[in-house]
Amino acid sequence: MILGASSFAGYPGDLKEHVEFIELYVPKLGIYSGSTLEIEKLDRVLDEISIYNFAVTVHAPYSSGDSKYPSALQVDTTKMGKREFTLMEESIALANQVEAPVVVLHPGRIGPDREKSYYSMIKNLKKLASVADDYGVTLGLENKESTDPSNFCCEAEELSLAIEAVNSEHLKATFDIGHANLTCGGNPEKLKEFVLTLKKHIIHLHLHDNSGQWTEKYDGDEHMAPGEGCVDFSVLKLLSGYRGVYNFEVFSLEDLLVGKKTLENAFKL
Repeated sequence: MILGASSFAGYPGDLKEHVEFIELYVPKLGIYSGSTLEIEKLDRVLDEISIYNFAVTVHAPYSSGDSKYPSALQVDTTKMGKREFTLMEESIALANQVEAPVVVLHPGRIGPDREKSYYSMIKNLKKLASVADDYGVTLGLENKESTDPSNFCCEAEELSLAIEAVNSEHLKATFDIGHANLTCGGNPEKLKEFVLTLKKHIIHLHLHDNSGQWTEKYDGDEHMAPGEGCVDFSVLKLLSGYRGVYNFEVFSLEDLLVGKKTLENAFKL
């Protein structure tokens, strides 16, 4: 089992003895001035990563309602112009540079005309898959949480259909078990069905926990340590052929350590 952690989980030196991979969360690396990539800042980040010999995955910019998220790095894959495509290509190019096996991206937001928004997203994802093909990179389209009704691809069926509509070997799925748990209302049987439906597309995993219901904090998407909420992590055993990274998307080293123990126990069940 290959373990990873998001770059906001702790300093690389602290993470190194616990995981093999680090997921570079591009919007939170401090490498942009507005929407301009500052190469010197990126190089400093990569130098620090290289000291500890991490393998790397990449999380591209996305659309966020969080006030702390950099406004210049907002990317809604439903509505993309030159700036958004440039930002996404920079993340894809970074993945190529560091030989990352996957770039995580989010589906788009639902507009006033749902059908029009959906087909716009598919068109943009096709363009991004073509860019990924040029760079020899694979994209992992992440399932979002239905506790925010503006999200596309919350259900496994819609995410699967979107991937199949794009029809590219360079677009697969990042399965976020925390988001799926919210969509399934904390029901482990529904979560199991979610995994079985999406299984054939999954190339990457995001692991975190929640209470399975909407809350005022992040629509319930609280990114708690695995084991502190109600997610049934034993459903991951259904991914018997999975060989990708188990990435802990948590906010501290302490949460990472709790999550590792929870994952270990889940696979013993």
